[in-house]
Amino acid sequence: MAEESNRLSGRLKRYAKVSTGVGGQAAKFAGARLFGLSLDDQKNAAELAKSLGGLKGPLMKVAQLLATIPEALPAEYAAELQQLQSDAPPMGWPFVKRRMQAELGRGWQSKFSSFEKEPAAAASLGQVHRAVGTDGEALACKLQYPDMDSAVEADLNQLQMLFALHRRMGPAIDTTEIAKEISARIREELDYEREARHMALYADILRDETLVRVPEFKPDLSTRRLLTMGWVDGERLLTFKDEPLEVRNRLSVAMFRAWWRPFSHYGVIHGDPHLGNYTVFRTDGEPAGINLLDYGCIRIFPTSFVQGVLDLYRGLQNDNRDQIVSAYERWGFTGLSNELIEILNIWARFIYGPLLEDRVRTIADGIRPGQYGRREAFAVHKALKEKGPVTIPREFVFMDRAAIGLGAVFLHLRGELNYYQLLNEQIEDFDIDTLTDRQGQALTRVGLEPDLPLVAAE
Repeated sequence: MAEESNRLSGRLKRYAKVSTGVGGQAAKFAGARLFGLSLDDQKNAAELAKSLGGLKGPLMKVAQLLATIPEALPAEYAAELQQLQSDAPPMGWPFVKRRMQAELGRGWQSKFSSFEKEPAAAASLGQVHRAVGTDGEALACKLQYPDMDSAVEADLNQLQMLFALHRRMGPAIDTTEIAKEISARIREELDYEREARHMALYADILRDETLVRVPEFKPDLSTRRLLTMGWVDGERLLTFKDEPLEVRNRLSVAMFRAWWRPFSHYGVIHGDPHLGNYTVFRTDGEPAGINLLDYGCIRIFPTSFVQGVLDLYRGLQNDNRDQIVSAYERWGFTGLSNELIEILNIWARFIYGPLLEDRVRTIADGIRPGQYGRREAFAVHKALKEKGPVTIPREFVFMDRAAIGLGAVFLHLRGELNYYQLLNEQIEDFDIDTLTDRQGQALTRVGLEPDLPLVAAE
């Protein structure tokens, strides 16, 4: 299969579209500063979100990610960007036929007994078609849109404009490391061969977990830009938000295990836990567990980071300041003054709160999904504003995003669980050396490497 090149024309078109939205906001801000005028942040944020919302590709994913990190963007901008949706309009059948021929060759249709013309789902980087293999198995074919390499590089360059705009507003955090992490992960999402290895890794990790199902990868029908897997039947998670508590609790436990077991036992997280990445499967007609979908945004952590996450949990649990400080240092925070530690603890106590109480409870009593973490983020924002810019370690980015996204899912399900017991079931035998060995062996089995280096920018 010939590689799609990052064509200059594709990049120029992308720059023009993105610059209209982002650059326009920057120019407006600069003009206001020059003439001593004030800006309506709410109005400008809505305009920016509207201009970005029509774009396929990674910038929309970047905007949604930034909206979950306290003070990465002004509150008004974060609130608007969180509303961006990933249901891009699908590409038509002529496009699909050309792309499938490019990936599987001229006789591609003979590799399937049927292939649906209309996509079952369309997202920011590609679309999914339902098909049936020659052996009669139902399949899902995830086909990447054209020129996504160009879109990624254009968007990541324009991302710097977003951060530049933010810097002019006197930010409370330094976003340098955030930009590096986002760039690395977004580039990885273009490589469907890598996503297939991620899927195989999760199938390995969760092979004995009856509450979670992972699709089966089909290598003979896959390429770097086409990912084919077994079709998993399931219903939207929100369909079950008003089911009896027993059902909602079962699904919440499934979500918890699907996230915490890979992290605590293998140092791996699913970094995109939004509602569209899960469906519910039934057994004997009853809701029985979740299908875990989409493996593009997987973060493999150094095992020392996992140790830091658990050290922070135990430090907060035992009010052990030395353990808390050591944990933040393992995360990559530097210059830890007493004041900064207390600010970080505001957020940490919020994230860890349900895990620290040995009782049955909801994930956040009295909080609606859209409000999850807002009060704490405001407190962190206010405190950091007074202190000055703080550099956020890159490992924090997807860990934080996953925690917020997972919490929002729990809020939708309204489960009532003992999260303390659920966590301690996963970490009771934790040992850093065992984790390191287990992670290395699992990654080797699927062709991945631990502590992967950054994907170099072009």
